Formats: sequence, C-alpha cells, structure tokens
Amino acid sequence: MRGATRAKWAAGAAAVALAATACGGGSDTGGGGADGIVSSSWGDPQNPLEPANTNEVQGGKVLDMIFRGLKRYDPQTGEAEDMLAEKIETTDATNFTITVKDGWTFSNGEKVTAKSFVDAWNYGANLRNNQRNAFFFGQIEGYDQVHPESGQPRADTMSGLKVVDDRTFTVKLTQKFSTWPETLGYAAFSPLPRAFFDNHDAWIAKPVGNGPYTVDSYTKGSQMALKRWDAYPGEDKAQNGGVTLKVYTDNNTAYTDLTAGNLDLVDDVPASQLRNVQADLGDRYINSPAGIIQTLAIPYYDKAWNTPNGAKLRTGISMAINRRQITDTIFQKTRTPAKDWTSPVLGADGGHKDTLCGDACSYNPAEAKRLVAEGGGIPGGTMRISYNADTGSHKEWVDAVCNSINRALGNDRACVGNPVGTFADYRNQITQLKMSGPFRAGWQMDYPLIQNFLQPLYYTNASSNDGKWTNAEFDNLIDQANAETDTQKAVGLFQRAEEVLRDDMGAIPLWYQNGSAGHSDRVSNVTLNPFSVPVYHEIKVN
Repeated sequence: MRGATRAKWAAGAAAVALAATACGGGSDTGGGGADGIVSSSWGDPQNPLEPANTNEVQGGKVLDMIFRGLKRYDPQTGEAEDMLAEKIETTDATNFTITVKDGWTFSNGEKVTAKSFVDAWNYGANLRNNQRNAFFFGQIEGYDQVHPESGQPRADTMSGLKVVDDRTFTVKLTQKFSTWPETLGYAAFSPLPRAFFDNHDAWIAKPVGNGPYTVDSYTKGSQMALKRWDAYPGEDKAQNGGVTLKVYTDNNTAYTDLTAGNLDLVDDVPASQLRNVQADLGDRYINSPAGIIQTLAIPYYDKAWNTPNGAKLRTGISMAINRRQITDTIFQKTRTPAKDWTSPVLGADGGHKDTLCGDACSYNPAEAKRLVAEGGGIPGGTMRISYNADTGSHKEWVDAVCNSINRALGNDRACVGNPVGTFADYRNQITQLKMSGPFRAGWQMDYPLIQNFLQPLYYTNASSNDGKWTNAEFDNLIDQANAETDTQKAVGLFQRAEEVLRDDMGAIPLWYQNGSAGHSDRVSNVTLNPFSVPVYHEIKVN
C-alpha cells in the first residue's frame, strides 16, 4: 500500500507538532462511553486523500476509517473477506463479474453502485489525474490507453470495465491473475461518490466516503477530527464517538503526551523509548507482528549507483550491516533481521522464506570489504543514507547502520546519515528522483500476498518503485506468477523473481518490523491489525 510503503505505503511516517499541553484529554474528548472521542498521534498525508493517490501510511489510516471497498482484510488474520462484494465470479481468472451488495450508501446519502466503482477506477487509472496508485489498475484491459508510457491518453476509460446494471459490473484483465480478487481490499479500489467528480475541490477539502467515520474537520499541520457515522450500514460500526488525529513532528513528544495522560494512543513508539515502554505502560503496550519490512532503496537513476559491477557493491554494503546487533540494541525485540524481501506474517505457504537472502544478508566484514572494492568502491567516497528526521525513530538506527558499514570497510567516512526535515518533504524528494544515495524505504503491505511485497516495489515503473530498479527477468517471472492459478506454483515463481532481486541486490533488506503502540487507561480494546494500523472502530472509551 500503504504502499506503501504503502508504499503502498512507506511505514513509520511521522507527524507535525502541537504544543504538548494541547493534546488529548481536553474538551474535545466527548466524555466516555460510546460517544467518547479517541485522541491519537498522526502525521499529515503526503497527498490529498483520494484513494488512488494515497500510498503512505498516514493517509492510509484515514482511508481505512472513511472507506469500505469490495473486500476488507480481517483485523486479526489479514484474510481478504467480502465487504461490499456480494460475489466475485470467474471461470478463467481473466474475466470477472462483480455483484455489489444492496443497501450501501455514501455518508452524503448517495447510493453505492457498480458505477461508483467503475468511475473511481477509471479516474485512478487515467494519466491526466496523476494518481500515485494508478499502477494497481494496470492489469485491467485498456489501461495502456488511459495511461500510456508516453504521450497523452488515447481513451478516457478502460475497455476492460463495463457497468452491467446498478449492482453489477465486469472486469477483463490483460492476463490471468488468480489472486486478483484478494487485492480488492486495498484502498485504491474504493468506490467514489458523484460528489467527488461534480465538485472535486470541495471533496478534497472534506472527503466523503462510505466507511464507519466521516471527516468533520481538518487543519493541515494541526489535526483531523473524524466522527462516527451513525447511519453506517456495515456490521463493523464504530464503538466510539470519533477519532481525533493529532499531528506531531516528533513521536517522542507524542509519547510524552501519552504518558502524561494528554493523548489516548500512540501507534509508533519511538526507538528511544522502547527500553522504558514496558515500565511506563505495562499491559497498555502493544508489540505484535506486522506485514512491514524496512529496506535501503538505491537510486538507480543515478549512474554512480547503476554500474556493471553495482551488484557487488550493493551486496557488499548489505554484508557490512550487523542487523542482529542493531535490532537487539536499538529496537528491543520489535524488529527482526530480514532474511528475504517479504514478511514472516505471510508464513511459509504464503511465500516467506527465511533462507532466500542467505549470505547476502549475513554480517561478514571481510567479504563486505572485498565486494565493495570489486564493485568500484563507494560512489564519491561517502554514501549518505537519507531518512525523514521528524519521527525521532530513524536517526539512531541510520547512525548505527553507518557505524557498522564504516567499521566493516575500515573507513569512518564511508557512510553518514542524511536527515530530511519532514516526511512530506522526504517523500517529495523521493518522487522527484532527487536521492543521491541509499534511502530509507519502509513497506507496509497493502494486502497479505507475496505479490504485494514484490511487484509494487520492484517491477519496472511500478507505483512504489522509488529507486527505479528494472530487470526484465524479474518482470517476466512476476507476470508468470500472476497468471498461475495454482497457488503454490505461483508462490514458487514469485520466489524465483525474488532470487533475481537478491542476485542484483535491487534493494538492501534490513529488518522486519513489529507493530508497536501504546494507549492510555482511558481507552480499551486497542489492537493493531496485521498492517500495524490501529483498529480504530473497535476502540472503546472507558
């Protein structure tokens, strides 16, 4: 997705500050019980909250509250379950007939119909609308007409989407994709009301969705107030009166507000507080597995990092990182050294393979030094690892990674950290291809499939392929895997693609990340889903 992520979504995004005394348990709490308001830390999204334009975690949190799609991922298991889809039928894994449940409306009273989905997907795919997640519609026939690789669109809508009647539409893909229905819980596939198209500026200012919450107000850099939608037709109704997302520039400040009783929920406990969090919060601390991996992305658009011997250089850098020492000393068992490019939450049957990266992800200073030298050495003599500085979580581990690399290479100038002020600025530099060295790339799964850890990030020109790595063999194996109707054969093909990624060290895996959160004693029933996002609608105010 999240993609992050996203991105999908890039995980661990941070927030913009309120004064410490302005947060939490004040007059905006709405009292207790079913009408109580939950206050939670947050960060401004990179882009407006259009479903097809959000591929980072902060915007994704809001979309998860104000939208419901054809599928929804179970908050405990991550399994894709029907939501607005009454049924999705296919006989060939290429042509699908989708029936939308009756009785659903948007919060402005508009009915959710088949056209609500078809219009939204066509909008998301069209090049003219510049949507970050357009790539997710790339499997639909006619995508190349509305989103050509060069030039202007040659059509306004995709030929593979057809409205049959008020509740039915058909989808034709360009090739077999047996697990395609399972991707439809991702926010990019959300329906949109006519209000989105009729008065786009007004919708952007105050988004209208069909989920259990509505946006009551939003002040960029300050907070977003979401209120429970009492007429919400779904079974997953909000158990509280609303959620106020408060913006922070430093999650250490958010954590301080939490422990002072001025904030109800922090869903990204900073690394510097992990040594104290159990004593501070006791059973109000949550540490649970999540579909998140942290990597170092490489700017392949910079010729210095894209050379014939570059794979040796990148593999050498990977082997210079002492992942176990860093995760043990800094992250206090909330991270696990990465051994592939997916996540353990997938399980072995789902494609996670803890032997796939092998020696390339094992600390070996002597081999690292040899490979870096054979790979031409660090470009310019010093590599700068870029990261967003506003969370309070990244500086410590980036410095540790650089110290590890410097020790292994016997050069205290080989690696330094390069902080970028805010998450939004950081993401803008990435999307504008301004990185001159490796950069932090967190990925929070959009849906629990091995495909989501590979295709959006490393397929040529994919939506979250921020480093612009490209490999024809990888792309071909991904295409084959998507077309395979036998699940285990598909997983095997995805893993072969992952081996291609490993052999070129297209990105350097660092560690798998747990969800790490803490809450006040004012709220209960607080959990994180497999995407590490709080299940806001289930939180109860005591």
